[in-house]
Order: sequence, then C-alpha cells, then structure tokens
Amino acid sequence: MGDRGPAPRPPHTRADRGEPVTGSDPSSLAGTAPEGGGGGVHSDGAAGSNGVANLSGGESRSHLTSRITSADAIPIGDADPGADHGYHGELAAILIGEDDLKAKIAVLAKAVAADHDMDTPPLLVCVLKGAVMFVTDFARALPIPSELEFMAVTSYGSATSSSGVVRILKDLDRDITGRRVVIVEDIIDSGLTLSWLLRNLATRGPASVDVVALLRKPEAIKVDVDVRYVGFDIPTDFVVGYGLDYGERYRDLPFVGLLGEHMYR
Repeated sequence: MGDRGPAPRPPHTRADRGEPVTGSDPSSLAGTAPEGGGGGVHSDGAAGSNGVANLSGGESRSHLTSRITSADAIPIGDADPGADHGYHGELAAILIGEDDLKAKIAVLAKAVAADHDMDTPPLLVCVLKGAVMFVTDFARALPIPSELEFMAVTSYGSATSSSGVVRILKDLDRDITGRRVVIVEDIIDSGLTLSWLLRNLATRGPASVDVVALLRKPEAIKVDVDVRYVGFDIPTDFVVGYGLDYGERYRDLPFVGLLGEHMYR
C-alpha cells in the first residue's frame, strides 16, 4: 500500500487506494500502525513482534516472486499503447506487460489454492480501489472456489508518505470468525497500512490471515510485514495501470507502466 513513485507526488494521498479524507470524520474507526513488525507468520497462536497472535498459514513463497528493475522497462516508442485507452503521450514505458501479468496471476492462484482445499475455500478480501483488477483476475484463475469481500481504508499523511494512522472507509460485510482470509493487494510499498490492516483483521477471530500482493517495492518498505505471496518486486518508479492510478486515471490500462515525469512534476 502507499505511493507509487518518487517525490514529488500527486496531490492526493493514496496511502490507501487514493481515497480522499477531506470532509470525513477523523475519529471514525481510526487506529495507528505499529512502527515495526508486521503480522505473524504461524497459525499456532503465538504472539508476533507487534503483539498480535500469528495467523498466517505458513512461510512465505519467495520463489514465486520475480524481480523487475528499471532496466527491464520498455520505453514507449511510436506505437503508444496508452493511446488505445486515451492516454496518448502520457506514459514513459511499459514495466510489466499484459501477458506477463496474466501468467504471474495464474502462478499466484495455483500457489494459494495449494494451501487451501475445496472444503475450506479462501475468503478473498480486496483492498479498494487499486486491487479490483487484480482480485477479479485472481479469483477467476483459482482452481478452487473462493468468496469475496471488500474493504476501503485511508491513511493520513503528506502526499509523499503515509503516517500509519488509518481509518476504515468501508468495512467487511460479514463476520470472518474461523475463516481463512487472504488479503488481496495491488501494491505494497511502506507496509504501514497493511501492517495495521493485518492487526485489525486478526482481532476478528479468523483461522488465518495471509496476503497475496501483485507488486511490492522492497526499497520503500518501512515495516516488516508478512506477505506470503508476492508476484513482482519492482523499483520505486512511479507506476500506473492495472488498477494503479494517478488522480483516478490509468486504472483501466491492462499493463503496468511508468508514468511520464511531465505528468506529475
């Protein structure tokens, strides 16, 4: 969760899902993310470094993660793929193409399914808005049944960083007691908001809470968060597309691209 590129940033604080905080009641369901330590990593109920019982289903699946660097980005040439969606001249490069996203999602879905079974289907919790594209394709790629829930949260802070003070804008519609929950995230950068979310859901009595994230920015991580399934580790470049936005634009792109600096500087 968090911003998607280097300073200077867009005028809105995304630090989660780009939801505005103006006009909202700051006291509503607020909490503070811990300075260190994410959720736990075991299902034995032992306390993690943040004092919350460890609820993850097991160890991370680091072999699933592909490392992408800035050198892997394909510069936009005369054939501008953004133009097909009304964004002519606004993107600098393609970082992860549509076919690569589809292939990685299939791998992640197979890995998650392997840790569940037909009798205990995962409850997918999609963090709005950025993860909508991902959760849709991910759920369809799962070879086992799944159920969907949605949350929207926002984090106070400047345009360049999250403060870790989180407020729920839309909560779950059901009780998750005894359920095996999988949080579905589009991108993880600082980890502050996700750390808070893991703590929050852990207080609701689930059997387990795991995280599947399509993208992660390792160089931006501020707290250690247990993320079991990660698709791509990416650089700190300003990324948009496939659910990721700048000013609510670019979510509809079928690939992950780098936004041209002239669009936000």
